[in-house]
Amino acid sequence: MSGLGVFRDPRSVAVVGASDRPGKWGHWLARGALTGRRRRRVHLVNARGGEVLGRPCHRDLDALPEVPELVAFAVPAAALADGVARATGLGVPGLLAITAGVPDEAGLAATVAAGPSTRLLGPNCLGVYDAAAELCLAWGSFTPGGLAVVSQSGQLGLEIAGAAASARIGVSRFVSVGSQLDVTAAEVLDDLADHAATRVVALYLESFGDGERLLGTLDRLRRAGKHVLVLTVGASGAARRTALSHTGSMTSGVDVVDAACRAVGAVRVDTPAQLADTAQLLMRSGPVRGPRVAIVADSGGQAAVAADTAARLGLDVAPFPPALRHHLARRLPPQAAVTNPVDLAGAGEQDLTTYASAVTAAAAAGVADAVVLSGYFGSYGRDIPAQQPAESAAARELGAVAAEHRVPVVVHSMAEDTDTVGELRDAGVPTYRDVEGALRAVATAGRLAEEPLRRAPRTEPAGVDVTAGAGGRGYGAARELLRAAGVAFPRAVVLAPGVTDPRPLVAGLTAPFVLKADWLEHKTEQQGVVLGLRTADELAAAHADMVERLGPHRFVVEEMDRRPGVVELLVAARRDPSFGPVVVVGAGGVRAELDPDLALELAPCTAATARAMLRRLRVAPLLDGWRGAPPLDVTALAEVIVTVSRLLAARPELAEIELNPVRVAATGALAVDALIVPSSPRTG
Repeated sequence: MSGLGVFRDPRSVAVVGASDRPGKWGHWLARGALTGRRRRRVHLVNARGGEVLGRPCHRDLDALPEVPELVAFAVPAAALADGVARATGLGVPGLLAITAGVPDEAGLAATVAAGPSTRLLGPNCLGVYDAAAELCLAWGSFTPGGLAVVSQSGQLGLEIAGAAASARIGVSRFVSVGSQLDVTAAEVLDDLADHAATRVVALYLESFGDGERLLGTLDRLRRAGKHVLVLTVGASGAARRTALSHTGSMTSGVDVVDAACRAVGAVRVDTPAQLADTAQLLMRSGPVRGPRVAIVADSGGQAAVAADTAARLGLDVAPFPPALRHHLARRLPPQAAVTNPVDLAGAGEQDLTTYASAVTAAAAAGVADAVVLSGYFGSYGRDIPAQQPAESAAARELGAVAAEHRVPVVVHSMAEDTDTVGELRDAGVPTYRDVEGALRAVATAGRLAEEPLRRAPRTEPAGVDVTAGAGGRGYGAARELLRAAGVAFPRAVVLAPGVTDPRPLVAGLTAPFVLKADWLEHKTEQQGVVLGLRTADELAAAHADMVERLGPHRFVVEEMDRRPGVVELLVAARRDPSFGPVVVVGAGGVRAELDPDLALELAPCTAATARAMLRRLRVAPLLDGWRGAPPLDVTALAEVIVTVSRLLAARPELAEIELNPVRVAATGALAVDALIVPSSPRTG
């Protein structure tokens, strides 16, 4: 068996370090391996020989009656290298290294690479499990199901599996990739594309390695009909990247992960609980087609809390149309609320069929992408046993409603693990102990229905020689490169070092002028920019003052943009270590870092993606015309975003491009400051 098949369904397994002691890894691996002995040959290896779990042990791999397809090591760190060398020498196809703290990981990788076809999973991992193949070489126990868990952190992977188990969701595959010295997470994910038992994939990674390959793998999973939920770290300020430009310090690692997920139709979650909640919804009732949600509750307070929570999560709790309100009003008490959310006002308690009929009405009206039932339902049979048959019937009816109308029905029940809750789940209705978990699952699943924002083809901007250098580090060089790419700037002249009187050089420009220190990356902080110079004489005085304060360097004189109704934005691009070029747009000017308002996507981007980014900004209403102001030239602004994204993607020697601000008016977009950071420090 070749490739990764040995980690999915090997014909024979050997556990090195097998032990009878329950607290030892060797015990868990041996016990797990033996659960699949009907399907494969299992060999136990212990240097002392004897028996483990009633089975005879061999003293080393050389003593085995065959070369096993998969060898799992649960040995001390100092002994792992020798064991791997022995296994590689025997031609073992697959090695699973649980061992942590390996002193020479590079040497271990070299040993494996020297083998003709050996693959290594780990070290520093918690093992593998495959339900269909009856393969269990991991700590803990698993219930078969449809969730595959691929995790860089073994323990976090177990937490995800445990959270799923609490929701009665089983695991199809569990792979802890550990240090990824050989087998990578991307390879493991790719191996899941044709894994029939897997419906949803949970991925936890702390570093993404070859992001381009990973994106291709995630896209393949989506095309295979498998939803991917990604958990990672890096949202905190401590994890943010430091860079010369504003953009690098204002965006975080998870911003890029979110963009990568949007590009391939995956979605990022914040916690293992959110992941399990979303997986439960996807596996029990399928995807959510959009953000519209109908809320039905048997308490006014719970209805209000649910509505507020839904709005905070970005869900649309729109009022019901008159026909639906009229339908509900005829069937509910006069004091019931029949808009959205619905308060049953005690009607459910009087007649349990009301729960199903109200949910049916909301689902059948075509006004919601999901219906959430919140409150006491699920508790009646527990508290009043005589009502169990009626509550069970209502639970089955809720499942039938979801199936008939193809609208997920989600239940937040005050009960937990009652007969009715179990019947709801059996009927394909996801259930949750708190309403926030239910609504967050709806919101997260809804994002999976969005069309992927794929990268544009990588082509250089028209008119730009991509083999040419940037021409220096200053603003003048940045202007030159960006203008050649198609970005508009005000008319300007560059004052060379040593110029003492700029007045003759600006005769072709129209006042007022702006004077800028060409070489400064953050001009405002160092008083390297002067605005509103009304005459050539004022310009000359400002230039003399700046030379005296900052030295005889290059300066740029521009015509000042005086168009009315201008909004300032930031447009930038930078390189992510894993996913490559990304493009950023946001509110610009000197306040950009004080209150970041940003949207980020992978680069190069299309004009449609650029417009979608602009719509996500809090300042978006200003672009459409605010309080009677004319709409701004969003088409020109989107073209600037596209051009910057294409330019960075075409120029590997550039690390960052930042335009801040880009001044957008009804008559076009002008960049009035720019910074280019090379990929490596320049010398000379």
